[in-house]
Amino acid sequence: MSQIDAGKSRGRPAAASPEDVLEAGLHRYLRGERVDVQAIAAELSLGRATVYRWFGSREKLIGEVIIRATEPVLAKARSGLAGKGGRGLLDTFDRFNRALADAPALRAFVEQERDASLRIIASGGGIVQPRIVDLITGLIDEEVEAGTYEAPVEPAVLGFAIVKLAQAFLFNDAVVGIRGDVGRLREVEAALLGVPG
Repeated sequence: MSQIDAGKSRGRPAAASPEDVLEAGLHRYLRGERVDVQAIAAELSLGRATVYRWFGSREKLIGEVIIRATEPVLAKARSGLAGKGGRGLLDTFDRFNRALADAPALRAFVEQERDASLRIIASGGGIVQPRIVDLITGLIDEEVEAGTYEAPVEPAVLGFAIVKLAQAFLFNDAVVGIRGDVGRLREVEAALLGVPG
């Protein structure tokens, strides 16, 4: 929660915490509901200004909520895999991409708030993309450090490319007919990783 600055508050202590706001936002997001700052603030007996002070904006709150919902999906995609090295990375990324493509909450969010969702998810200046790049790069680094994978380029560059590629396949506006095509996404990720698809 490095993006959250609870800081020193003026007046009486808040009735809820930034963690409570995140949980309320996550609850709404996972049910396909709009993450409404005013409704969350009212539910938690907070002022909207307090929520904005903690998170900066609605988009940053939603970004934190999406990260909170996504991290366990990546952990589950990685768990239980027997494969190591490039094959293990490819299988992890494929499982992760398929889970994201099938995630009802993410689909609902992208459909309900097309422009905002792309800013929140795919912008390098936002919260989600840099955090996901860090997580993917961390997985690549683990394999490199274990001696089970030799990355064709610097792991941070490879991690960034893997994330941007997945965003193109999962969230583009279907101009080239690849939206949701996780099978083709796996093929291209295999080429990037330098392993057979």
